[in-house]
Amino acid sequence: MSYQNILLEVAGGVATLTVNRPDKLNALNSATLAEMEQVFEHCRTSAEVRALVLTGSGEKAFVAGADIKELSTMTPLTAKDLAYRGQRILARLEDLGKPSIAMINGFALGGGLELALACTLRTAANTARVGLPEVSLGIIPGYGGTQRLSRVAGPGVAREWILTGEPFSAEEAWRVGVVNRVFPAAELRAGTMKLVETILSRGPVAVRFAMEAIHRGTNMHQREGEKLECDLFGLAASTEDMKEGMGAFLEKRKPTFHGK
Repeated sequence: MSYQNILLEVAGGVATLTVNRPDKLNALNSATLAEMEQVFEHCRTSAEVRALVLTGSGEKAFVAGADIKELSTMTPLTAKDLAYRGQRILARLEDLGKPSIAMINGFALGGGLELALACTLRTAANTARVGLPEVSLGIIPGYGGTQRLSRVAGPGVAREWILTGEPFSAEEAWRVGVVNRVFPAAELRAGTMKLVETILSRGPVAVRFAMEAIHRGTNMHQREGEKLECDLFGLAASTEDMKEGMGAFLEKRKPTFHGK
């Protein structure tokens, strides 16, 4: 597959998607979103891909937001359609069934932060800046930002970030739980890949079940979420990976998981 606005590399079970519009600070336009949707579907169905890392080209931006030139021509109807399309595409990422990590190497603003929030985890360079500045343009986040930020960091943080529209440092994003780990800029890729390798060393089925329990359980009453956890716990106990993991622990060796 060839793309105009993104780069895709797959190695060692990890797909790396790089938004490649450095002259536009990697802003998300319609064409870029369409290409990303194709990649998400490929990663979902490919046995070769076990995890997805998203980042931006250059040193300035992860994704600096949506394409303002496109947004400036919106009508009420086209705006709603645009938001729905963006939400649908990011939902594909969120529901990938495999770990996804946003490797935030620079500005992650507006749609860029919304993209990162749809990932399983987020790492950031200590030089990165993140935020949802839409109110400064007279609009609100439209790709799920009002919903995901509340769920990731709580409604208090979401209100402050969205209502002020201010950018925040990577350290502040880590403090409030928006970012999982912060690295010096020169160590961001190595630190992120070490995190990915740790996850990939665990039981693939167990990782998928754990992600499902957390994601679906967030929108349930706690007792319903616990029931879901019980069901998935039982399913995990039926897998070959469970037997391998327990056997390896008892035999004091590293497990060799096969995702079955």
